[in-house]
Amino acid sequence: MTRDLVKLAGLGMAALLAAPALAAPVAPPVPNPGNNAWMMTSTLLVLMMILPGLMLFYGGLTRSKNMLSTMTQIGATASLAMLIWVMWGYSLAFGDTAYPAPLGWFVSGGSYFLKGTDLSSTAATFSDEVISKYVFVSFQMTFAAITASLILGATAERMKFSAVMMFVPIWLTIVYFPIAHMVWFDGGDAGASGLLFEDGALDFAGGTVVHINAGVSGLVLAFLLGKRRGWPNEPMPPHSLTLTMVGTGLLWVGWFGFNAGSALEADGSAGLAMINTFVATAAGALAWMVVERAAGHKGSALGFCSGVIAGLVAVTPAAGNSGPFGAILLGIISSVVCYFFVAKVKAKFGYDDSLDAFGIHGVGGIVGAIGTGVVYQPFLGGPGDGSVALAEQLWVQIFSVLVTIGWATAGTLIAGFAVKATIGLRVHEEDEVNGLDISEHGERAYN
Repeated sequence: MTRDLVKLAGLGMAALLAAPALAAPVAPPVPNPGNNAWMMTSTLLVLMMILPGLMLFYGGLTRSKNMLSTMTQIGATASLAMLIWVMWGYSLAFGDTAYPAPLGWFVSGGSYFLKGTDLSSTAATFSDEVISKYVFVSFQMTFAAITASLILGATAERMKFSAVMMFVPIWLTIVYFPIAHMVWFDGGDAGASGLLFEDGALDFAGGTVVHINAGVSGLVLAFLLGKRRGWPNEPMPPHSLTLTMVGTGLLWVGWFGFNAGSALEADGSAGLAMINTFVATAAGALAWMVVERAAGHKGSALGFCSGVIAGLVAVTPAAGNSGPFGAILLGIISSVVCYFFVAKVKAKFGYDDSLDAFGIHGVGGIVGAIGTGVVYQPFLGGPGDGSVALAEQLWVQIFSVLVTIGWATAGTLIAGFAVKATIGLRVHEEDEVNGLDISEHGERAYN
């Protein structure tokens, strides 16, 4: 009897050993603390680009009677965009529910009011790593905030504060969120990816999503508003290039969060984006001053600031998609082309892009987005592996630019006409003469 029990136990043990092992439960991915720390830092750097960077940059370029108005519009726009982002913007752009095409090419859903997000929620990066979802949501939130704020450079000194506050929610919903989704949303196996993402468009940190989008939208809105009273016959020089220079410095420093942060990890890609943000910007700053000199003018502080922004804008889509020398080339070309638009094209066609939001962000974004297809190639030191032919990638980049221009134009016309038909876009002539600081806010920047 005992011998039989031992034999039975032995057979049972053999069967257990021969049976396939039960799969151990897979632990959920844990965010890398270093990547989380870098992304939180990057998020704050982008916030610094808005407050106080863009405030001071744009504010210094206006006349003194509109300084506070310009800064207040930027601050209020950014604040409103942040609230809208967590309510429905994140869901439309990067939501947990990926829809099938064609709807899924343009929007996602399922994450309204950040439904389902908690302390353990994560967001994927470009490798096997993850970061905390709240960090990713915050980082992308600052992109939405600065893009809406950039538009105000084209409409400065004549748009009502109430009109700005009505325009921004409409524009974000029908323009920014769909374009961000089209360029950056990876639907994976659950549904369709964004239209331009699926097409293979290269936009590392927002050449199309941020700069072309804001620049083109600003130009359209400037046409709807009409020219400032007295422009271009009356001189309207910047009231404080000192503040504009300070704002330029803050923008350049903050842009490292914008570009290198878009790697979503503290890795080699972030390092590449960092050095490209240095050298493209330096090249753009000097190139603008050289072009000024070649045109018979002195190299100016305003030219330096303009060149810095032109270089930053152009390298944004290429930040992690270019080698350093390709980035330098983009910075130079962008400065030359943007100078031409600011100094020549604007005067020829007579559009009042007050602070050159289109002339630098729109045009520089187009140069950068298309140029990324070239500098990505390995023969220029780019990180591409040569698997996509230059001509093919160039067409993809051009198509992404055309889609962005078309979508931004149509959406801005809808939002602009909606505001114009209800509360009106522009301040009264007397208020414009007195300045928007007093007429819109009852304050003065300077006593």
